Amino acid sequence: MNQKFAVRDLVLISLFTALTAIMAYIVIPMPGGLPPITGQSFAVMLAGLLLGAHKAAMSQIVYVLLGLAGLPVFAAGTAGPGVLASYSGGFIWGFILGAFVIGKIAEMSTRRSLPVLYLAAVLGGILAVYIPGILQMARVLEMPINNAIVAMLPFIPGDLVKVAVAGPLALRILGSLPAAYTTSAKPNTQ
Repeated sequence: MNQKFAVRDLVLISLFTALTAIMAYIVIPMPGGLPPITGQSFAVMLAGLLLGAHKAAMSQIVYVLLGLAGLPVFAAGTAGPGVLASYSGGFIWGFILGAFVIGKIAEMSTRRSLPVLYLAAVLGGILAVYIPGILQMARVLEMPINNAIVAMLPFIPGDLVKVAVAGPLALRILGSLPAAYTTSAKPNTQ
């Protein structure tokens, strides 16, 4: 990836890194030792929808590196390599892939509409985040993939609510920004 970022881009990347860290403190514990529901994936969705693929992915790479370095940016203020290696660490790694996928789908659209933003948020913010998360959870907990998939079903309604909020919010933000601050696609508010 030979991507150069302007100062404005670095500020936006930093803001979405910080938003992801802040949203990590919104934690709803789940029964049975499942990973908690957090606000992080909402920040990942917004990053992808608003920043595009490369900048959104970079915001999540910085987020992961901050947590890896020991800053308490993961769910409920946790940090360190142990979190990334744990049964829930695959979801954190998935934020990078998810942000990239969301941003790439949004960038591919010539006019951003709510259906496009919803599709991007579902495919990137749910599917692309769940795949590495489920794979790592199954490996660490030594459970069959099918059981790990079933274990994640209770998270889907909450994530769909995040999608339902992120899409219109991103469309509203995109519609209010000058063209110089958005990627090439224009929002379609019709």
